[in-house]
Amino acid sequence: MKNLLLAAVFLLTVLYVQAQTAEDSVKATVNNMFKAMKNADAGTLLDCFADSALLQTIARDKDGKTIVRTETVEEFGKQVATMPKDAGDERISFGSIKIDGAMASVWTPYNFYYNGKFSHCGVNNFVLVKLGNEWKIQYIIDTRRRTGCN
Repeated sequence: MKNLLLAAVFLLTVLYVQAQTAEDSVKATVNNMFKAMKNADAGTLLDCFADSALLQTIARDKDGKTIVRTETVEEFGKQVATMPKDAGDERISFGSIKIDGAMASVWTPYNFYYNGKFSHCGVNNFVLVKLGNEWKIQYIIDTRRRTGCN
């Protein structure tokens, strides 16, 4: 009886893993990145990214002109490592998710809180690539603003 129960649990686990969709896997990668950020865990954060990943932010300069700032994943990891645990809390909602083969695009509106206080909001646009059996973040571009937030 015990062996039958173990076999049933194993079979259900296998079926659950197989039932996970590509969209679920893409969401898991994005969620893992934000969980690592909140935990100030730079190692786990870096594991979410492809080796050649790039991060960009659309912002305004002091004259109000739109600019694009670029940051490496390593710089982002160092920044996360210096934050206290639970200080960086980016709360996202999943908008559209598009997948074509080994590429996925994910739109996530967000509100960012630092040490429990609202900082800014915007939208992240992720591009992920499936490398082997894992989705990795290849590119993020985001907007940031302090007004017009929900």
